[in-house]
Amino acid sequence: MKYRGGRKPEGYDGTERTTSDMRDLLPRLLGKIGVAHKERPDLILLAWPEVIGEKLAPMTKAVSFADGILVVKVNNSTLYSLLSQHERGRLLKSLREKFPAAGIKNIAFRLG
Repeated sequence: MKYRGGRKPEGYDGTERTTSDMRDLLPRLLGKIGVAHKERPDLILLAWPEVIGEKLAPMTKAVSFADGILVVKVNNSTLYSLLSQHERGRLLKSLREKFPAAGIKNIAFRLG
């Protein structure tokens, strides 16, 4: 086959394949997705309403995620008590399943 112009990769000598197998690309792609979650704490904050559920979402707000700790503001002391004493484990498990590469250590609830 004769080269008829157009673009060709830099350094291409005409003997190598220019396509890639999915089995080579997939691990790299999944690794990049994991890094994106780790480097983008805003994704965790945006997912909070889904994790907490539609009934409690209007009464809470995830405000920051740093050093593995998600800080969540709650509207009242009753909800603060319920979440910190009874729901923390379930919420942590759900967040860790959703964002396994983020290194979520704890949830800190704050009145506010």
